[in-house]
Amino acid sequence: PLEERPLPELYSLWRLAGGDAETELRKQGCLRAKPPICTLPCIVLLEGEELGQKKDAVFFYDDTVVLLPTEQLCQRLKGMDPSLYYPLIETGQNVPPSPNSSNDLSNTAALPVIIREKDIEYQLQRVILYNRLLEAYPYQKQRIIHEAKLDIPPLYRALIWSALLDVQGDLLREYEAIDKETPTPTDRQIEVDIPRCHQYDELLSSPSAHAKFKRLLKAWVISHPHYVYWQGLDSLCAPFLHLHFNDEASAYACLSTFISRYLYDFFLQDNSQVIKEYLAVFSHLVAFHDPELTNHLDSIGFLPELYSIPWFLTMYTHVFPLHKIFHLWDTLLLGRDSFPLCVGVAILQQLRTDLLSFGFNECILLFSDMPEIDIQRCVQDSIRIFCSTPQSSTFRAHARPGSQPQDPLGMSPVALEELKAELCPRISAHDLLGVLEMSRRDSSKLNLLVVDVRPPDEYQRGTIPGALNIPPGSGEPGQWGEPLQSALQGGRMVVVAGSQKEHNTAVSAANGLVRSGQARVCLLHGGVEALRTAGLLE
Repeated sequence: PLEERPLPELYSLWRLAGGDAETELRKQGCLRAKPPICTLPCIVLLEGEELGQKKDAVFFYDDTVVLLPTEQLCQRLKGMDPSLYYPLIETGQNVPPSPNSSNDLSNTAALPVIIREKDIEYQLQRVILYNRLLEAYPYQKQRIIHEAKLDIPPLYRALIWSALLDVQGDLLREYEAIDKETPTPTDRQIEVDIPRCHQYDELLSSPSAHAKFKRLLKAWVISHPHYVYWQGLDSLCAPFLHLHFNDEASAYACLSTFISRYLYDFFLQDNSQVIKEYLAVFSHLVAFHDPELTNHLDSIGFLPELYSIPWFLTMYTHVFPLHKIFHLWDTLLLGRDSFPLCVGVAILQQLRTDLLSFGFNECILLFSDMPEIDIQRCVQDSIRIFCSTPQSSTFRAHARPGSQPQDPLGMSPVALEELKAELCPRISAHDLLGVLEMSRRDSSKLNLLVVDVRPPDEYQRGTIPGALNIPPGSGEPGQWGEPLQSALQGGRMVVVAGSQKEHNTAVSAANGLVRSGQARVCLLHGGVEALRTAGLLE
């Protein structure tokens, strides 16, 4: 069955089996080392013309055919069940092998992704499956998404990312229609940035890559006249160019779609409001999951503006090498536009021990050169944070239209000044009702405490089911009495509810809880009135 596989698949598997094309070419005499001093030209004119050195014959076309040995590859795969070469894609999942089969790769699937990418038997199964699914795209898009949650094989990462971004159409015609040659005011900045972009990578540091970089970035700037070129766009382009190196049109389409989905309006001429709101939501998210860290960083004046803007503006491509970006984006492309915020929280949690012991200057030095981050742990932590955060808590007024649910009990835009005055995120009435309904169905899942901070008379006229009343003037959270102190224990999510007209009372109570170190604190958006209009108070 190997003979039926596409040549790129065979070559990829051959390399995993230990094959090295350069070694084979050297054995055949096709590659010959030459002292670097002998490759220098005798004369170089100011115009760049080189004289006095004959062109090395190694650069001439050579039609020699070199047969790569496949014995080792065949030996590694000879025990594979032939049925694995023909996976069923119409069923919910592949037919599992028998328990005694040597092809049971379930144990391999539990290993770290870096190890899985080096396992030839596992990769064979994955590339065959993805090949079938990609041939059936877009009909099998949901199955591709399902499989991508497990992992994405490097061989088909470019095509899978395109599928996840829903990139379709006559990409080449659209790309060629863009004028990429006429000089523009941004050309100079682009030319300055490109040589500094991921220059440790042999492919992206090549002259050919630099030319492609320039065309891609110019194409994006020209085709999006309402945006401008910001430094960092080159880093954002790098993963797509690396994957689609011989297909600029696809790289451009992926870049454009990615920015539209995850960085909507980040590249406006004046993006200050977009960035400030994003950072405010990020601060709330950090406080929701780790108030101790928030309190420490606030006390030393180390604010997100000082370290996280390059993270979000480049979706971490400016701070992580490409091999880590590939693994991070494999998951990021499966999530909503709020997932990058969760990645930021996960990074802080990995560095938590150092950050809690550092002062302002040490924190600045720490982030001036990003320390080593376990990217798989970061991804897993990001997923956990994303799943344990109410969707409405990451609401942004400047998000892409249609990317956030519209609901009468949902979120509405909040003034930036209000967001900055609040230390914790807001939760919509819709999300709160969802949590209450879950607890009603299964009391063992009751992990919520609602604190109603209105005066007792208003509380008596109707409140959220199960809410405890802490009227104004009750002091700091530490003075709220033993019953409530006990209720705050156990990692519950705490929702502070007040009246819409006295919202500052709720803000003060919620901020006090955060400052006291209480995790998972939220403010009820719209106050208790949001639920009264729906007739949901008791």
